[in-house]
Amino acid sequence: MLFYEVKSVEETLEIIIDNVKPIKEIITLPLEEALGYILAEDIVSKENVPSFSRSTVDGYAVHARDTFGSSESMPAFLNVTGEIHMGEEATTELGFGEAMYIPTGGMVPPGCDSIIMIEHCEDINGLLNTYKQVAPGENIIIAGEDVEENETLLEKGTKLRPQELGVLGSVGITRVNVYRKVKVGYLSSGDEIMPYETEALQAGQVRDINQLTILAMSKELNADIVNGGIVPDDYDIFYSKAKELYDQVDLLVMSGGSSVGAKDYTTDVISALGEPGVLVHGVSVKPGKPTIFGIGNGKPILGLPGHPASAMVIYKLFGERIITVLTGMSEKDLPTKVEAIISQNLPSSAGRSDYIRVRIIKEDNKWVAYPVLGKSGLISTLVSSDGMVEVPSVKEGIRQGETVSVYLFR
Repeated sequence: MLFYEVKSVEETLEIIIDNVKPIKEIITLPLEEALGYILAEDIVSKENVPSFSRSTVDGYAVHARDTFGSSESMPAFLNVTGEIHMGEEATTELGFGEAMYIPTGGMVPPGCDSIIMIEHCEDINGLLNTYKQVAPGENIIIAGEDVEENETLLEKGTKLRPQELGVLGSVGITRVNVYRKVKVGYLSSGDEIMPYETEALQAGQVRDINQLTILAMSKELNADIVNGGIVPDDYDIFYSKAKELYDQVDLLVMSGGSSVGAKDYTTDVISALGEPGVLVHGVSVKPGKPTIFGIGNGKPILGLPGHPASAMVIYKLFGERIITVLTGMSEKDLPTKVEAIISQNLPSSAGRSDYIRVRIIKEDNKWVAYPVLGKSGLISTLVSSDGMVEVPSVKEGIRQGETVSVYLFR
């Protein structure tokens, strides 16, 4: 078996985007159960938030013009005519030269255009001494200032974080239509691969930690998971287990068996699962060249390298993108990255994208990326890393002091 034409990272991402389609199945959930789901529709507010103008401080409702020129040495004097109570409608209009006590969150009375903080005035037997002038609109949130009626509150494709749930609850929405979670199936292959729980390994055996890392990365993206375990280097067993998983999930991920050895059956299995089969066999990237991507009857299948570090890097690059496309997420919900300054020169080979693990430290209010150097297959370098920096295939390296994008590990 030979590699097909090796693709660049950019070409592979284009193939993924062109061939992976969002899940269309929509479910309705109570708001409190919708964390992490993706909205399947635009949400339009049916009311203003706040529904009434309210005070942001404890103080006195006033006409701003009545306080102009106020100071410690020359206060203005206003008549205190009443008090606003929390949870009650304020109906009495405030006249010029008048003031009314109002707590934080209280409804602003008609005629009032500002609130003077209690610290800046003094009520002496119903005569309010103002020691500071306030501007029109000061310390007031106007009705609809946060959310306006008929405003598009959230767009289809938005991931529901705690803050999105909060804003939906603020306009009285209790149930939302969302796309169901993506279901990811995972399968390891290789005669040498043993369950990670194995206490004593025989010579030549290795523990399967990819099932831990890859499934954990899937969970971080709010996917449901199905662990298919480990299969030996036997095509019939490999295909049977892969087909069983394939029928249950939206994305099938297989680790190991993705290179060009005599017992590497991943490409054969992908081709047997459905048309068009393998679309990418080999990516010009380090680490992770023996990466496979295919489509079986509309369902994406990803073959990862067996080395744990390489598998995590490739899953970060391509697995997370597949899941975001399947969920219908918008571009702003793609994996997080930050801009940082590289701390040293990083050489690279032109024609291949390199992904260098880095630690990021804030120095002088700027993020600085420090490479975590070591052999690409070492999992320990990932433990020491906060993210990874791409050296694009068109460059022969990155110079010290350049600004780079750091793709953060979650």
